Amino acid sequence: MYDYDLLVVGSANADLVIGVERRPGAGETVLGTDLAVHPGGKGANQAVAAARLGARTALLARVGDDDYGRLLLDSQRAAGVDTVGVLVGGAPTGVALITVDPSGDNSIVVSPGANGRLAPGDVRAAASLFHASRVVSTQLEVPLETVVEVVRSLAPGSRFVLNPSPPLPLPREVLDACDPLIVNEHEAKVVLGDARVSDRPEDWARILLAKGPRSVVVTLGAEGALVASGSEVSRVPSVKVEAVDTTGAGDAFTAALAWRLGTGASLAEAAAYAARVGAAAVTRAGAQASYPTAAEVEAL
Repeated sequence: MYDYDLLVVGSANADLVIGVERRPGAGETVLGTDLAVHPGGKGANQAVAAARLGARTALLARVGDDDYGRLLLDSQRAAGVDTVGVLVGGAPTGVALITVDPSGDNSIVVSPGANGRLAPGDVRAAASLFHASRVVSTQLEVPLETVVEVVRSLAPGSRFVLNPSPPLPLPREVLDACDPLIVNEHEAKVVLGDARVSDRPEDWARILLAKGPRSVVVTLGAEGALVASGSEVSRVPSVKVEAVDTTGAGDAFTAALAWRLGTGASLAEAAAYAARVGAAAVTRAGAQASYPTAAEVEAL
């Protein structure tokens, strides 16, 4: 019996958001809206998204002993996430500087702060969390050596989900554990490197599978997603909505997919559900504040 449906290991940031008419070019200054501060970070986002959907969720992360850290802890607890694994101190809380244009598209620069201090030893010290979790999800806003330790700490029978963002070339040990590896177009290109010999997402998925993952999901924005496992590759359609802010939508997709896989859904079924969750998220401003409940997803 698992205590948690999902353990998220990853980053927790304060999102500092400014709306702009257009993003500045090199050497250019543009005026924007008033600054808004939201709880964010890919790990913290995933944990809140899953908990909002009803998943029993825990977060392993590190924040600073500062106001931003307290904001993040309050947000996790309000969503129902177990924060027993959130470590405090060692560096200031990570910060993401985000600009959002009128179409809802965003550009993000991250200062890792305490996220960069989440170490392999912290993962080993949280062994009880790994053994209590059905699915473990992580990203690359924490050190790669910490992600490697996550793979080595997985309990027998648990499932590992990775979104390699920001993208880096991945060691085979990590690739072999992914079930699935979730990438967007940019992340796929980095992970594939010289192996990207085609512009077709179907080919990317097949080549990624050959690199070791047990399954692969390629997200394609408004074009939906593509899922691949074994010799099968299939498309998952998008849900048409009017986008307000895409910040954190990929994290909502990943969290929803990871949770549904843990409930026994097929990869295609989980991706279809995750697409609805991601669509609901882009209709509201912010990251965590935009995440829907299960009832809201069903109503979409």
